[in-house]
Amino acid sequence: MRTDSSPGTLPAREHLPAAGAGTPVLDVVIPVHNEEKDLRPCVRRLHEHLTRTFPYAFRITVADNASTDGTPHVAGRLAEGMAEVRSVRLEQKGRGRALRTVWSASDAPVLAYMDVDLSTDLNALLPLVAPLISGHSDLAIGSRLSRSSRVVRGAKREFISRSYNLILRGSLQARFSDAQCGFKAIRRDVAQVLLPLVEDSGWFFDTELLVLAERAGLRIHEVPVDWVDDPDSTVHIVRTATDDLKGVWRVGRALATGSLPLDRLARPFGDDPRDRDIEDVPQGLARQLAGFCVVGALSTLFYLLLYSGFRTFTGSQTANGLALLVSAVANTAANRRLTFRVRGRGGAMRHQAQGLVVLGIGLALTSGSLAALNTATAEPAHSTELAVLIAANLAATVLRFLLFRAWVFPERGPGEAYAPTAPTASTASTASTVWHRPRDARPHGTEAFHAPAPGSSWRDTTPRLRPDAEPARPALPTRPAPPLRPSDNDPNDPGDPR
Repeated sequence: MRTDSSPGTLPAREHLPAAGAGTPVLDVVIPVHNEEKDLRPCVRRLHEHLTRTFPYAFRITVADNASTDGTPHVAGRLAEGMAEVRSVRLEQKGRGRALRTVWSASDAPVLAYMDVDLSTDLNALLPLVAPLISGHSDLAIGSRLSRSSRVVRGAKREFISRSYNLILRGSLQARFSDAQCGFKAIRRDVAQVLLPLVEDSGWFFDTELLVLAERAGLRIHEVPVDWVDDPDSTVHIVRTATDDLKGVWRVGRALATGSLPLDRLARPFGDDPRDRDIEDVPQGLARQLAGFCVVGALSTLFYLLLYSGFRTFTGSQTANGLALLVSAVANTAANRRLTFRVRGRGGAMRHQAQGLVVLGIGLALTSGSLAALNTATAEPAHSTELAVLIAANLAATVLRFLLFRAWVFPERGPGEAYAPTAPTASTASTASTVWHRPRDARPHGTEAFHAPAPGSSWRDTTPRLRPDAEPARPALPTRPAPPLRPSDNDPNDPGDPR
């Protein structure tokens, strides 16, 4: 798992402007390996569909990863024959590697990919990218497991797909329904900060990307799709499943240890830029209160169990001190990770030391309450001791939350929380990538040029916007809209929103 980069903070989502010329709005990537038979009809069908139905400028990129058959030749001929098609050649295999390479270099604000077999009905493409163009969502995925999806495939693949998604829900708490459908899209600004955190370069790339996006609080839009299984698929199911399970373990371990800077991917409050002008509103107070109450309730039960156990062989004051010490360490660790969402080991010892100071205040309250009880009653009942301790702990809990929020885990300012650093190279294979320009950009469509090596300008000069900064508005071209239906001229007809 990549942990050596600080990608920066995402700006607020905004609708992409539908004006300008020269840059495609959508870049559809088709990763292929030894697909000389299916590539030509796939690209022609996709190109015809986009030309006929998509109202913006688009590009189709064929990402050939280390094919050994005639796939590179077919891809080059397609790039020569259609201005909106280009071909990219990588010398190493891996669907994730191909997507990372092309997406990192693309200038289109919306990036998508689909499998070469076109198992997914293309009518779902516009609903897939529309929420990204409008600024409503950060990522979009096609789902074969939605109730309204229509899927034709064998029982074996159905069982494997549903089992895998159940594993993701149980182990990584994933809430998206379908991680493996080869029909996804992402905004370029999101990809620029999310891709450096994704380590896998194979089939697990999709799952890792979605899990990290979801854990970072990004919005994932799901589109029910019509999907027909390709009986000639070359995917090795057993090897792919094994690699996926290894990836689940790796990502789960990284999330458990808090080694990923996912808090740096958070967007500003709300989608409206005016929300960034709101002042003096405590951010996350309700969530922190709820988390603190849950941790506090569990800590109180843990404390009472410890006190009851220690009380069997020692006095009340000693039992109270030992129980408070052990439960306070656990309470500080739980609040650090769950309530205030501090990840990583940095500052952990300092937080525990400050937690012990807070413990001293709680110890003074509870010990003082026990001393007062023993003064009033020579031999108080055990139930009376517990009742007094519960009341004292409630008072200490309120004070503990205030000290935790204001002193132990204070909220950091934007400059402190989102200090950008130069990103690292996301893939070592980019230097060997060959990009074929469209026909109208080079004579006869035969010349090739090498993609920039890692660390070059298109990788390192991407601006990192602060939460209070307005995102740049790229000039986006538009394509002629498709013919209107007869009912489109009727102002009283709302049309089909789908």
